[in-house]
Amino acid sequence: MPGCVCCLRGERGMNRRGSGVLLHITSLPSAYGIGDLGHAAQRFLEILADSGQRYWQILPLNPTFPAFGNSPYQSNSAFAGNTWLISPEQMVADGFLDAAEIAEPPSFPVDRVDYPRMIGYKNTLFDLGFERFMEQGSDPRYEEFVAENAPWLDDYALFVALKEHFGGRAWGDWPVAVRDRERETLRNYATELADRILREKFLQYVFDRQWKRFKELSRALRIQVVGDIPFYITYDSADTWSNPELFKLDEQKRPTVVAGVPPDLFSETGQLWGNPVYRWETHREQRFSWWESRIERALSLVDMLRLDHFRGFVQYWEVPAGDATAQNGRWVDAPGRELLTHLARGRACLPIIAEDLGYITPDVHAMMAMFGFPGMRVLLFGFEGEIAENLNAPHNIGQNCVAYTGTHDNNTVRGWFEHETTDYQKDLLFRYIGRAVSADQVPGVFVRLAMLSPAETAIIPMQDILGLGQEARMNRPATTKGNWEWRLRPDQMRDGVMQEFAGMTEIYGRR
Repeated sequence: MPGCVCCLRGERGMNRRGSGVLLHITSLPSAYGIGDLGHAAQRFLEILADSGQRYWQILPLNPTFPAFGNSPYQSNSAFAGNTWLISPEQMVADGFLDAAEIAEPPSFPVDRVDYPRMIGYKNTLFDLGFERFMEQGSDPRYEEFVAENAPWLDDYALFVALKEHFGGRAWGDWPVAVRDRERETLRNYATELADRILREKFLQYVFDRQWKRFKELSRALRIQVVGDIPFYITYDSADTWSNPELFKLDEQKRPTVVAGVPPDLFSETGQLWGNPVYRWETHREQRFSWWESRIERALSLVDMLRLDHFRGFVQYWEVPAGDATAQNGRWVDAPGRELLTHLARGRACLPIIAEDLGYITPDVHAMMAMFGFPGMRVLLFGFEGEIAENLNAPHNIGQNCVAYTGTHDNNTVRGWFEHETTDYQKDLLFRYIGRAVSADQVPGVFVRLAMLSPAETAIIPMQDILGLGQEARMNRPATTKGNWEWRLRPDQMRDGVMQEFAGMTEIYGRR
Protein backbone atom coordinates (compact mmCIF):
# COMPACT_ATOMS: atom_id res chain seq x y z
CA MET A 1 0.00 0.00 0.00
CA PRO A 2 1.35 3.46 -0.84
CA GLY A 3 3.24 5.18 1.92
CA CYS A 4 4.07 1.90 3.62
CA VAL A 5 6.92 0.34 1.68
CA CYS A 6 7.28 -2.71 3.89
CA CYS A 7 3.78 -3.79 2.89
CA LEU A 8 4.72 -3.65 -0.78
CA ARG A 9 7.72 -5.93 -0.69
CA GLY A 10 7.79 -9.68 -0.65
CA GLU A 11 6.01 -12.26 -2.73
CA ARG A 12 4.64 -9.86 -5.31
CA GLY A 13 7.92 -8.06 -5.93
CA MET A 14 8.70 -4.36 -6.03
CA ASN A 15 5.95 -3.23 -8.42
CA ARG A 16 4.12 -0.67 -6.31
CA ARG A 17 1.03 -0.24 -8.49
CA GLY A 18 -1.87 -2.40 -7.45
CA SER A 19 -5.65 -2.57 -7.36
CA GLY A 20 -8.50 -4.18 -5.53
CA VAL A 21 -12.22 -4.28 -4.88
CA LEU A 22 -14.43 -2.66 -2.25
CA LEU A 23 -17.13 -5.08 -1.10
CA HIS A 24 -18.31 -5.64 2.46
CA ILE A 25 -18.70 -9.23 3.58
CA THR A 26 -22.41 -8.72 4.31
CA SER A 27 -22.88 -8.15 0.56
CA LEU A 28 -21.68 -11.60 -0.48
CA PRO A 29 -24.16 -14.24 -1.71
CA SER A 30 -25.34 -16.69 0.95
CA ALA A 31 -28.33 -18.93 1.57
CA TYR A 32 -28.51 -17.71 5.18
CA GLY A 33 -29.75 -14.15 4.76
CA ILE A 34 -26.48 -12.20 4.85
CA GLY A 35 -22.99 -12.52 3.41
CA ASP A 36 -20.74 -14.48 5.73
CA LEU A 37 -17.33 -16.15 6.09
CA GLY A 38 -18.35 -19.32 4.30
CA HIS A 39 -17.95 -20.55 0.76
CA ALA A 40 -18.79 -17.23 -0.96
CA ALA A 41 -16.03 -15.37 0.92
CA GLN A 42 -13.50 -18.03 0.01
CA ARG A 43 -14.68 -17.99 -3.61
CA PHE A 44 -14.42 -14.20 -3.79
CA LEU A 45 -10.81 -14.36 -2.59
CA GLU A 46 -10.10 -16.78 -5.44
CA ILE A 47 -11.83 -14.49 -7.95
CA LEU A 48 -9.70 -11.56 -6.78
CA ALA A 49 -6.53 -13.60 -7.07
CA ASP A 50 -7.46 -14.91 -10.54
CA SER A 51 -8.05 -11.34 -11.78
CA GLY A 52 -4.70 -10.09 -10.49
CA GLN A 53 -6.01 -8.04 -7.56
CA ARG A 54 -3.99 -7.32 -4.44
CA TYR A 55 -6.57 -5.85 -2.10
CA TRP A 56 -10.02 -6.60 -0.75
CA GLN A 57 -11.39 -3.59 1.11
CA ILE A 58 -14.21 -4.16 3.57
CA LEU A 59 -16.15 -2.06 6.09
CA PRO A 60 -15.73 -2.23 9.89
CA LEU A 61 -16.01 -5.75 11.35
CA ASN A 62 -17.59 -4.71 14.64
CA PRO A 63 -21.07 -5.84 15.76
CA THR A 64 -24.10 -4.18 14.15
CA PHE A 65 -27.62 -3.74 15.53
CA PRO A 66 -31.03 -2.57 14.29
CA ALA A 67 -31.04 0.13 16.98
CA PHE A 68 -28.05 1.69 15.19
CA GLY A 69 -29.56 1.21 11.73
CA ASN A 70 -27.35 -1.88 11.17
CA SER A 71 -24.47 0.48 10.48
CA PRO A 72 -20.96 -0.93 10.86
CA TYR A 73 -19.89 2.59 11.87
CA GLN A 74 -22.15 2.58 14.96
CA SER A 75 -21.32 -0.41 17.12
CA ASN A 76 -21.48 -1.50 20.75
CA SER A 77 -17.80 -2.44 20.69
CA ALA A 78 -14.58 -1.25 19.10
CA PHE A 79 -13.05 -4.69 19.67
CA ALA A 80 -15.67 -7.40 19.19
CA GLY A 81 -16.39 -9.11 15.87
CA ASN A 82 -19.70 -9.03 13.99
CA THR A 83 -21.21 -12.43 14.75
CA TRP A 84 -23.79 -12.08 11.95
CA LEU A 85 -20.83 -12.84 9.66
CA ILE A 86 -20.48 -16.32 11.16
CA SER A 87 -21.01 -18.99 8.52
CA PRO A 88 -23.49 -21.78 9.40
CA GLU A 89 -21.61 -24.01 6.95
CA GLN A 90 -18.40 -23.49 8.90
CA MET A 91 -20.22 -24.15 12.16
CA VAL A 92 -21.19 -27.55 10.73
CA ALA A 93 -17.58 -28.18 9.68
CA ASP A 94 -16.41 -27.33 13.22
CA GLY A 95 -18.95 -29.65 14.83
CA PHE A 96 -21.15 -26.95 16.40
CA LEU A 97 -24.15 -27.71 14.14
CA ASP A 98 -25.47 -30.73 12.26
CA ALA A 99 -25.88 -30.45 8.50
CA ALA A 100 -29.60 -31.15 8.84
CA GLU A 101 -30.01 -28.08 11.05
CA ILE A 102 -29.02 -25.70 8.24
CA ALA A 103 -30.39 -27.72 5.29
CA GLU A 104 -33.62 -25.75 4.90
CA PRO A 105 -33.07 -22.07 5.72
CA PRO A 106 -35.93 -19.60 5.26
CA SER A 107 -36.41 -18.04 1.84
CA PHE A 108 -34.35 -14.86 2.20
CA PRO A 109 -34.09 -12.10 -0.43
CA VAL A 110 -31.08 -12.73 -2.67
CA ASP A 111 -30.29 -9.06 -3.30
CA ARG A 112 -30.95 -7.50 0.13
CA VAL A 113 -30.34 -8.28 3.78
CA ASP A 114 -33.62 -8.69 5.66
CA TYR A 115 -32.06 -7.96 9.04
CA PRO A 116 -34.98 -8.89 11.33
CA ARG A 117 -35.52 -12.28 9.68
CA MET A 118 -31.81 -12.99 9.39
CA ILE A 119 -31.17 -12.12 13.04
CA GLY A 120 -34.02 -14.34 14.23
CA TYR A 121 -32.81 -17.28 12.13
CA LYS A 122 -29.16 -16.98 13.07
CA ASN A 123 -29.94 -16.62 16.75
CA THR A 124 -31.77 -19.94 16.55
CA LEU A 125 -28.67 -21.53 15.01
CA PHE A 126 -26.42 -19.86 17.58
CA ASP A 127 -28.54 -21.27 20.40
CA LEU A 128 -28.18 -24.76 18.93
CA GLY A 129 -24.45 -24.29 18.45
CA PHE A 130 -23.94 -23.00 21.97
CA GLU A 131 -25.87 -25.92 23.42
CA ARG A 132 -23.69 -28.39 21.52
CA PHE A 133 -20.53 -26.52 22.55
CA MET A 134 -21.56 -26.84 26.20
CA GLU A 135 -22.21 -30.55 25.74
CA GLN A 136 -18.79 -31.13 24.19
CA GLY A 137 -16.93 -30.06 27.32
CA SER A 138 -13.53 -28.41 27.54
CA ASP A 139 -12.06 -26.82 24.37
CA PRO A 140 -8.42 -25.70 24.80
CA ARG A 141 -8.65 -23.38 21.78
CA TYR A 142 -11.65 -21.63 23.32
CA GLU A 143 -9.87 -21.24 26.64
CA GLU A 144 -6.85 -19.78 24.87
CA PHE A 145 -9.01 -17.31 22.94
CA VAL A 146 -10.78 -16.17 26.11
CA ALA A 147 -7.50 -15.70 27.98
CA GLU A 148 -5.82 -13.77 25.15
CA ASN A 149 -8.78 -11.43 24.65
CA ALA A 150 -9.86 -11.00 28.27
CA PRO A 151 -8.98 -7.25 28.43
CA TRP A 152 -11.93 -6.45 26.13
CA LEU A 153 -13.95 -9.69 25.98
CA ASP A 154 -14.92 -9.88 29.66
CA ASP A 155 -16.40 -6.39 29.73
CA TYR A 156 -18.03 -6.79 26.32
CA ALA A 157 -19.78 -10.08 27.14
CA LEU A 158 -20.99 -8.68 30.47
CA PHE A 159 -22.20 -5.51 28.72
CA VAL A 160 -24.22 -7.52 26.18
CA ALA A 161 -25.78 -9.63 28.94
CA LEU A 162 -26.62 -6.59 31.07
CA LYS A 163 -28.14 -4.67 28.18
CA GLU A 164 -30.42 -7.61 27.43
CA HIS A 165 -31.23 -7.99 31.15
CA PHE A 166 -32.23 -4.32 31.40
CA GLY A 167 -34.53 -4.48 28.39
CA GLY A 168 -32.22 -2.84 25.87
CA ARG A 169 -31.85 0.42 27.79
CA ALA A 170 -28.70 2.46 27.20
CA TRP A 171 -26.09 1.88 29.91
CA GLY A 172 -26.46 5.42 31.21
CA ASP A 173 -30.03 4.47 32.25
CA TRP A 174 -29.01 1.33 34.18
CA PRO A 175 -29.15 1.26 37.98
CA VAL A 176 -26.46 3.52 39.37
CA ALA A 177 -24.41 0.72 40.88
CA VAL A 178 -24.26 -1.04 37.50
CA ARG A 179 -23.78 2.15 35.54
CA ASP A 180 -20.87 3.10 37.77
CA ARG A 181 -19.43 -0.42 37.75
CA GLU A 182 -19.44 -1.10 41.48
CA ARG A 183 -17.35 -4.23 41.83
CA GLU A 184 -19.60 -6.29 44.08
CA THR A 185 -22.68 -5.50 41.98
CA LEU A 186 -20.95 -6.54 38.77
CA ARG A 187 -19.72 -9.72 40.39
CA ASN A 188 -23.29 -10.64 41.38
CA TYR A 189 -24.64 -9.95 37.89
CA ALA A 190 -21.79 -11.95 36.33
CA THR A 191 -22.97 -14.93 38.36
CA GLU A 192 -26.66 -14.38 37.60
CA LEU A 193 -26.08 -13.90 33.85
CA ALA A 194 -23.30 -16.48 33.48
CA ASP A 195 -24.97 -18.46 30.68
CA ARG A 196 -25.66 -15.36 28.57
CA ILE A 197 -22.09 -14.15 29.10
CA LEU A 198 -20.69 -17.51 28.12
CA ARG A 199 -22.86 -17.62 24.98
CA GLU A 200 -21.45 -14.27 23.84
CA LYS A 201 -17.89 -15.39 24.46
CA PHE A 202 -18.59 -18.56 22.50
CA LEU A 203 -19.88 -16.57 19.51
CA GLN A 204 -16.84 -14.29 19.58
CA TYR A 205 -14.68 -17.43 19.61
CA VAL A 206 -16.54 -18.85 16.61
CA PHE A 207 -16.16 -15.56 14.73
CA ASP A 208 -12.44 -15.45 15.53
CA ARG A 209 -11.95 -19.05 14.46
CA GLN A 210 -13.71 -18.52 11.13
CA TRP A 211 -11.96 -15.20 10.52
CA LYS A 212 -8.53 -16.77 11.05
CA ARG A 213 -9.39 -19.45 8.51
CA PHE A 214 -10.44 -16.74 6.05
CA LYS A 215 -7.20 -14.80 6.64
CA GLU A 216 -5.09 -17.90 6.13
CA LEU A 217 -6.62 -18.26 2.67
CA SER A 218 -6.16 -14.56 1.88
CA ARG A 219 -2.47 -14.83 2.74
CA ALA A 220 -2.10 -17.98 0.65
CA LEU A 221 -3.68 -16.17 -2.31
CA ARG A 222 -1.65 -13.00 -1.62
CA ILE A 223 -4.72 -10.83 -1.12
CA GLN A 224 -4.34 -8.13 1.52
CA VAL A 225 -7.50 -7.27 3.44
CA VAL A 226 -8.07 -3.54 3.98
CA GLY A 227 -10.19 -2.89 7.06
CA ASP A 228 -11.86 0.24 8.36
CA ILE A 229 -12.31 1.76 11.81
CA PRO A 230 -14.52 4.71 12.72
CA PHE A 231 -12.89 7.62 14.52
CA TYR A 232 -15.58 7.95 17.17
CA ILE A 233 -17.17 5.40 19.50
CA THR A 234 -20.90 4.96 20.05
CA TYR A 235 -22.09 6.17 23.45
CA ASP A 236 -24.15 3.04 24.14
CA SER A 237 -21.18 0.73 23.91
CA ALA A 238 -19.04 -1.47 26.09
CA ASP A 239 -16.14 0.92 25.46
CA THR A 240 -17.73 3.98 27.06
CA TRP A 241 -19.29 1.95 29.89
CA SER A 242 -16.01 0.27 30.82
CA ASN A 243 -13.78 3.32 30.18
CA PRO A 244 -15.88 6.40 31.05
CA GLU A 245 -12.78 8.36 32.06
CA LEU A 246 -11.65 8.36 28.42
CA PHE A 247 -14.65 10.41 27.28
CA LYS A 248 -16.09 13.81 28.16
CA LEU A 249 -18.88 12.63 30.45
CA ASP A 250 -20.44 14.25 33.52
CA GLU A 251 -20.92 12.71 36.99
CA GLN A 252 -24.06 10.91 35.75
CA LYS A 253 -21.97 9.45 32.90
CA ARG A 254 -23.78 11.56 30.28
CA PRO A 255 -21.86 13.32 27.48
CA THR A 256 -21.12 16.96 28.15
CA VAL A 257 -20.26 17.53 24.49
CA VAL A 258 -20.84 15.45 21.36
CA ALA A 259 -19.23 15.12 17.95
CA GLY A 260 -20.27 16.65 14.65
CA VAL A 261 -19.09 18.90 11.84
CA PRO A 262 -19.74 22.63 11.46
CA PRO A 263 -22.10 24.32 9.00
CA ASP A 264 -20.85 24.43 5.42
CA LEU A 265 -22.09 24.88 1.88
CA PHE A 266 -24.01 21.62 2.10
CA SER A 267 -25.68 22.15 5.48
CA GLU A 268 -26.56 25.46 7.12
CA THR A 269 -26.76 23.83 10.55
CA GLY A 270 -23.84 21.39 10.23
CA GLN A 271 -24.06 17.71 11.10
CA LEU A 272 -24.75 16.53 14.62
CA TRP A 273 -23.38 13.00 14.99
CA GLY A 274 -23.97 12.66 18.73
CA ASN A 275 -20.96 10.45 19.54
CA PRO A 276 -19.13 11.13 22.81
CA VAL A 277 -15.92 13.11 22.47
CA TYR A 278 -12.57 11.82 23.69
CA ARG A 279 -11.01 13.22 26.85
CA TRP A 280 -7.57 13.42 25.25
CA GLU A 281 -5.70 14.48 28.37
CA THR A 282 -6.62 11.16 29.99
CA HIS A 283 -5.57 9.23 26.89
CA ARG A 284 -2.22 11.02 27.07
CA GLU A 285 -1.85 10.25 30.78
CA GLN A 286 -2.47 6.58 30.02
CA ARG A 287 0.08 6.68 27.20
CA PHE A 288 -2.68 6.08 24.63
CA SER A 289 -3.04 2.50 25.84
CA TRP A 290 -6.70 2.23 24.75
CA TRP A 291 -5.90 3.42 21.23
CA GLU A 292 -2.90 1.13 21.08
CA SER A 293 -5.07 -1.84 22.05
CA ARG A 294 -7.70 -0.80 19.50
CA ILE A 295 -5.24 -0.55 16.63
CA GLU A 296 -3.49 -3.79 17.65
CA ARG A 297 -6.81 -5.61 17.69
CA ALA A 298 -7.81 -4.23 14.28
CA LEU A 299 -4.45 -5.10 12.72
CA SER A 300 -4.70 -8.61 14.12
CA LEU A 301 -7.73 -9.04 11.85
CA VAL A 302 -6.72 -7.14 8.70
CA ASP A 303 -3.55 -6.17 6.86
CA MET A 304 -4.24 -2.43 6.50
CA LEU A 305 -6.63 0.08 8.01
CA ARG A 306 -8.61 2.97 6.62
CA LEU A 307 -8.97 5.55 9.40
CA ASP A 308 -12.35 7.18 9.00
CA HIS A 309 -12.62 10.95 9.67
CA PHE A 310 -8.85 11.37 9.82
CA ARG A 311 -9.48 15.10 10.23
CA GLY A 312 -10.42 14.35 13.84
CA PHE A 313 -6.85 13.40 14.74
CA VAL A 314 -5.82 17.02 14.15
CA GLN A 315 -8.92 18.96 15.17
CA TYR A 316 -12.48 17.95 15.95
CA TRP A 317 -15.76 19.81 16.22
CA GLU A 318 -17.46 19.45 19.61
CA VAL A 319 -21.01 20.59 20.29
CA PRO A 320 -22.66 21.14 23.68
CA ALA A 321 -24.76 18.09 24.55
CA GLY A 322 -28.46 18.81 24.13
CA ASP A 323 -28.07 21.21 21.21
CA ALA A 324 -30.41 20.47 18.33
CA THR A 325 -27.86 21.40 15.66
CA ALA A 326 -24.08 21.56 15.29
CA GLN A 327 -24.02 25.34 14.84
CA ASN A 328 -22.78 26.22 18.33
CA GLY A 329 -19.79 23.92 18.32
CA ARG A 330 -16.11 24.78 18.38
CA TRP A 331 -12.88 23.40 16.97
CA VAL A 332 -10.65 21.67 19.50
CA ASP A 333 -7.08 20.51 18.89
CA ALA A 334 -6.38 16.77 19.10
CA PRO A 335 -2.99 15.15 19.85
CA GLY A 336 -2.98 13.10 16.66
CA ARG A 337 0.70 13.57 15.93
CA GLU A 338 1.64 12.44 19.44
CA LEU A 339 -0.75 9.48 19.26
CA LEU A 340 0.40 8.29 15.84
CA THR A 341 4.06 8.70 16.81
CA HIS A 342 3.38 6.47 19.79
CA LEU A 343 1.59 3.90 17.62
CA ALA A 344 4.39 3.91 15.03
CA ARG A 345 7.13 3.45 17.61
CA GLY A 346 8.66 -0.01 17.38
CA ARG A 347 6.79 -0.91 14.17
CA ALA A 348 8.30 -1.58 10.79
CA CYS A 349 5.31 0.28 9.37
CA LEU A 350 1.90 1.64 10.29
CA PRO A 351 -0.31 0.46 7.40
CA ILE A 352 -2.95 3.19 7.34
CA ILE A 353 -5.05 4.94 4.71
CA ALA A 354 -6.24 8.37 5.86
CA GLU A 355 -9.82 9.27 4.95
CA ASP A 356 -9.22 12.87 3.97
CA LEU A 357 -12.41 13.68 2.07
CA GLY A 358 -14.30 16.94 2.41
CA TYR A 359 -12.80 20.17 3.69
CA ILE A 360 -9.26 19.35 4.79
CA THR A 361 -6.87 21.94 6.19
CA PRO A 362 -3.12 22.02 5.43
CA ASP A 363 -2.19 20.76 8.89
CA VAL A 364 -4.05 17.50 8.19
CA HIS A 365 -2.10 16.93 4.98
CA ALA A 366 1.10 17.86 6.80
CA MET A 367 0.48 15.13 9.35
CA MET A 368 -0.35 12.62 6.63
CA ALA A 369 2.91 13.50 4.90
CA MET A 370 4.85 13.15 8.15
CA PHE A 371 3.73 9.52 8.52
CA GLY A 372 3.56 8.74 4.81
CA PHE A 373 -0.15 7.93 4.94
CA PRO A 374 -1.92 7.85 1.58
CA GLY A 375 -5.16 9.77 1.26
CA MET A 376 -8.27 9.09 -0.81
CA ARG A 377 -9.33 10.47 -4.16
CA VAL A 378 -12.89 9.83 -5.36
CA LEU A 379 -13.67 10.32 -9.04
CA LEU A 380 -17.34 11.05 -8.39
CA PHE A 381 -16.14 14.28 -6.75
CA GLY A 382 -13.84 15.09 -9.66
CA PHE A 383 -16.39 16.51 -12.09
CA GLU A 384 -17.61 19.57 -10.26
CA GLY A 385 -16.40 23.13 -9.81
CA GLU A 386 -13.18 24.14 -11.53
CA ILE A 387 -12.03 20.76 -12.81
CA ALA A 388 -8.55 22.05 -13.66
CA GLU A 389 -7.90 22.46 -9.92
CA ASN A 390 -10.16 19.74 -8.54
CA LEU A 391 -7.94 17.30 -6.59
CA ASN A 392 -10.32 14.42 -7.36
CA ALA A 393 -10.15 14.95 -11.11
CA PRO A 394 -8.13 12.16 -12.77
CA HIS A 395 -5.32 14.43 -14.00
CA ASN A 396 -4.72 15.81 -10.49
CA ILE A 397 -4.51 12.49 -8.67
CA GLY A 398 -1.03 11.92 -7.27
CA GLN A 399 0.90 8.74 -6.59
CA ASN A 400 0.64 8.47 -2.82
CA CYS A 401 -3.10 8.00 -2.62
CA VAL A 402 -5.84 5.46 -3.22
CA ALA A 403 -8.11 6.20 -6.17
CA TYR A 404 -11.76 5.18 -5.95
CA THR A 405 -14.65 5.60 -8.35
CA GLY A 406 -16.87 6.03 -5.27
CA THR A 407 -17.18 4.82 -1.68
CA HIS A 408 -19.86 3.13 0.43
CA ASP A 409 -21.36 6.57 1.11
CA ASN A 410 -21.72 7.51 -2.57
CA ASN A 411 -24.28 6.52 -5.12
CA THR A 412 -22.96 4.07 -7.69
CA VAL A 413 -21.38 5.70 -10.73
CA ARG A 414 -24.37 4.79 -12.87
CA GLY A 415 -26.81 5.96 -10.18
CA TRP A 416 -24.88 9.24 -9.91
CA PHE A 417 -24.98 9.74 -13.67
CA GLU A 418 -28.67 8.92 -13.98
CA HIS A 419 -30.02 10.76 -10.94
CA GLU A 420 -27.56 13.28 -9.50
CA THR A 421 -25.52 14.93 -12.24
CA THR A 422 -26.30 18.35 -13.63
CA ASP A 423 -26.17 19.11 -17.33
CA TYR A 424 -22.94 20.99 -16.61
CA GLN A 425 -21.35 17.92 -15.04
CA LYS A 426 -22.40 15.67 -17.90
CA ASP A 427 -21.03 18.13 -20.45
CA LEU A 428 -17.79 18.39 -18.44
CA LEU A 429 -17.44 14.62 -18.35
CA PHE A 430 -18.10 14.27 -22.09
CA ARG A 431 -15.54 16.93 -22.92
CA TYR A 432 -13.05 15.38 -20.53
CA ILE A 433 -13.18 11.92 -22.13
CA GLY A 434 -13.68 13.30 -25.65
CA ARG A 435 -17.09 11.78 -26.40
CA ALA A 436 -20.63 11.39 -25.15
CA VAL A 437 -21.43 8.14 -23.34
CA SER A 438 -24.63 6.47 -22.19
CA ALA A 439 -25.56 5.55 -18.62
CA ASP A 440 -24.54 1.92 -19.09
CA GLN A 441 -21.12 2.99 -20.40
CA VAL A 442 -20.25 5.49 -17.67
CA PRO A 443 -19.22 2.97 -14.97
CA GLY A 444 -16.66 1.40 -17.33
CA VAL A 445 -15.26 4.86 -18.14
CA PHE A 446 -14.81 5.68 -14.46
CA VAL A 447 -13.24 2.33 -13.66
CA ARG A 448 -10.75 2.84 -16.46
CA LEU A 449 -9.95 6.40 -15.31
CA ALA A 450 -9.22 5.13 -11.81
CA MET A 451 -7.12 2.22 -13.03
CA LEU A 452 -4.98 4.31 -15.41
CA SER A 453 -4.49 7.11 -12.88
CA PRO A 454 -1.05 7.75 -11.30
CA ALA A 455 -2.41 6.56 -7.92
CA GLU A 456 -0.34 3.66 -6.67
CA THR A 457 -3.51 1.90 -5.58
CA ALA A 458 -6.96 1.86 -7.16
CA ILE A 459 -9.88 0.27 -5.34
CA ILE A 460 -13.18 -0.11 -7.14
CA PRO A 461 -16.57 -0.80 -5.54
CA MET A 462 -17.99 -4.05 -6.86
CA GLN A 463 -21.18 -2.22 -7.88
CA ASP A 464 -19.20 -0.09 -10.34
CA ILE A 465 -17.34 -3.07 -11.79
CA LEU A 466 -20.77 -4.57 -12.48
CA GLY A 467 -22.18 -1.25 -13.76
CA LEU A 468 -25.14 -1.30 -11.35
CA GLY A 469 -27.53 1.58 -10.71
CA GLN A 470 -28.65 3.31 -7.55
CA GLU A 471 -30.62 0.25 -6.43
CA ALA A 472 -27.20 -1.17 -5.45
CA ARG A 473 -26.19 1.79 -3.29
CA MET A 474 -24.83 0.71 0.12
CA ASN A 475 -25.50 3.80 2.26
CA ARG A 476 -27.26 7.14 2.08
CA PRO A 477 -25.71 9.42 4.70
CA ALA A 478 -28.12 11.21 7.04
CA THR A 479 -30.77 8.50 6.52
CA THR A 480 -31.51 5.60 8.84
CA LYS A 481 -33.54 3.13 6.78
CA GLY A 482 -32.66 0.85 3.90
CA ASN A 483 -28.89 1.16 4.32
CA TRP A 484 -26.22 -1.57 4.51
CA GLU A 485 -28.60 -4.02 2.84
CA TRP A 486 -27.33 -4.48 -0.71
CA ARG A 487 -26.16 -7.96 -1.66
CA LEU A 488 -24.42 -9.40 -4.68
CA ARG A 489 -26.58 -11.95 -6.47
CA PRO A 490 -24.81 -15.20 -7.47
CA ASP A 491 -25.68 -14.66 -11.14
CA GLN A 492 -23.95 -11.24 -11.13
CA MET A 493 -20.50 -12.77 -10.75
CA ARG A 494 -20.15 -13.46 -14.45
CA ASP A 495 -16.73 -14.56 -15.64
CA GLY A 496 -16.63 -11.93 -18.37
CA VAL A 497 -16.96 -9.02 -15.93
CA MET A 498 -13.89 -9.94 -13.92
CA GLN A 499 -11.96 -10.94 -17.02
CA GLU A 500 -12.41 -7.41 -18.38
CA PHE A 501 -11.32 -5.98 -15.03
CA ALA A 502 -8.31 -8.31 -15.04
CA GLY A 503 -7.41 -6.97 -18.48
CA MET A 504 -7.39 -3.40 -17.20
CA THR A 505 -5.33 -4.53 -14.22
CA GLU A 506 -2.63 -5.86 -16.52
CA ILE A 507 -2.75 -3.08 -19.11
CA TYR A 508 -2.31 -0.34 -16.50
CA GLY A 509 0.50 -2.09 -14.64
CA ARG A 510 -1.42 -3.05 -11.51
CA ARG A 511 -0.96 -6.81 -11.68
